[in-house]
Amino acid sequence: MSAHSRTPAMPSRRLFLGAATATTMALATDLTLGARSAHAADSAYVMGYFTESPNGLGTDYGLHLAVSTDSLNWTPLNQNNPVVTPTAGAGGLRDPFIMRKRDGTFVVLATDLKGTDWGYNSQYIHVWDSPDLRTFTNYRRPRLHDMVTHSWAPEAFWDASRNQYAILYSSVNSSGHNVLMVNHTSDFTTVSAPQVFFDPGYDVIDGDMAVGVNGVNHLYFKSSRTGGLVGARSTSLNPGSFTPFSTSVAHGGTEAPTLVKSLTSNTWYLWGDTYTPNGVFYAWQTNDLASGTWTPVDQKLYTHPVNAKHCTIAPITGPEYTNLLARWGAPAWNRLKSYNYPARYVRHADYTARIDTYPFDPYTDSQWKLVPGLADASGVSFQSVSHPTRYLRHYDFALRLDASDGTGTFAQDATFHRVAGLADASWSSFRSHNQPTRHIRHSGYALRIDPIATATDRADATFSVGH
Repeated sequence: MSAHSRTPAMPSRRLFLGAATATTMALATDLTLGARSAHAADSAYVMGYFTESPNGLGTDYGLHLAVSTDSLNWTPLNQNNPVVTPTAGAGGLRDPFIMRKRDGTFVVLATDLKGTDWGYNSQYIHVWDSPDLRTFTNYRRPRLHDMVTHSWAPEAFWDASRNQYAILYSSVNSSGHNVLMVNHTSDFTTVSAPQVFFDPGYDVIDGDMAVGVNGVNHLYFKSSRTGGLVGARSTSLNPGSFTPFSTSVAHGGTEAPTLVKSLTSNTWYLWGDTYTPNGVFYAWQTNDLASGTWTPVDQKLYTHPVNAKHCTIAPITGPEYTNLLARWGAPAWNRLKSYNYPARYVRHADYTARIDTYPFDPYTDSQWKLVPGLADASGVSFQSVSHPTRYLRHYDFALRLDASDGTGTFAQDATFHRVAGLADASWSSFRSHNQPTRHIRHSGYALRIDPIATATDRADATFSVGH
C-alpha cells in the first residue's frame, strides 16, 4: 500500500507505519507468475492503481485500469478515471490487486482507506468479482482479523497444498510493528483465522509473491530497515518459512513491489512506487529471479499512467486487451516525454513551453491533443487539454501557448510535421511547417525550434508520444 512503520519521526504513511474466460486446458497448464496466474493464451497486461498528484488535482481513490502489450508502456483506460469505486467502509481504496482465479475470472482486492489517514483502522478489505474487468459485481468487505489496526495492501495467491487462495496483507499485531498476515479462503468472502505469514522482527509491508518459480516461492516486501524492496524465499508456502535473501533496491523511499514475468522472454521486472518524491514508479529487471540482484531499467523504456500509485500488474489475453480498450477507451490526449531527460515531460507553464520533472500539478498542463495541423492537415498541432483554445506555436523561435487569432501566420507557426526521432527512430521528432530547417527541441529545459546539427541537438529534439 504505501504503508508504514509506526515511527513518529517518519512523515509519510510509508514512513509513518513503516480470452474473457480461460479455457480448461489453459488453466490446467497454469504458469504462476508473481501472484497472478498466467496461461498460454496471455499476450498483454492490465495494470490496476489509484491516483494521487502533488496538490491533489489528480487524486482519486477508486480503481483505475491501464493496458500494455509489453508491460512497460501503458495506456490508461476511461481517460484515467476510475472504473469502480467502493461504496462502503472508508468510501475509497488504495493498493488495488488484480488476480485471475482458477475459473478464469478475476478478483479485485484493495485496502479500505480513502486518503492518507494512516491512523484509520479497518479489519476489512474491499473485494469485487469480475468476469472480464469490464464489469464488477458482488462487492463485499470480508473481515480479516479483530485487531485494532489496519489491513493494508491485500494481495492473493493460489496455495495448491491447501487447495485454497491465500490473502496476504500487512497489519500491526502484538509485536507492535507491521508484519505480513495471511488468511485462506475459497471464495474471498469467508476466510480462515489470520496467521502471521512473515515477520523478520521489524516493520514490513506490501507483500508480493512469485509462486513456484523453479520450485521456489519468492516474497518481495517493503523493508523499514532499508527503505527499499527486499526479497525472501521458501520452498513451501507455510507461514513463517520465508527467509530474506536479496539485495535491497530503491530509488528514494520505495514501496509497493510488483513482480512481473515477461510473457516473451526470461526477464523479470520489479516495479516499485516511490514516496520520496511521491508519485513515481521505477522498474528493475533480472534474468535470474533466484539471484536476488536487480538492474535498473532505463526510464526511456517505460512510462506509467499519470498520477498512478501502488500498481498491480496481471497478464491478460489478446481479446481481453482489445475488449478492455473497446469498453473503456484510450485517452483522447497524449504526453510527450524527453528522450535524453526521460524523467521530464513537455508542459506549459505561464504559457511558455518547457520540459519539467514529473510529477507536477496542474498535471493537465502536460496533456496534449495531437490534432490535424492548422495549416496542413498532414501535419500536427498541439492543442492544450487544460487550455483548449490555445495551441503550441513558435514565436521568435521560442515555443509558447497562444490562442489562435485566425491568421495564416498563426496556423503555420502552430503546425509541425512528425518524423522519425532524430536520436532514435522508434521515437518522434517534430519539424516546423514554416521553418522546415528547424525542429522542436529543448534548450535549458525551454522548448524552441532550432536547426539540428549535433548528437546533443538530435537528443534534445527527440520525444516519445504516449500517455
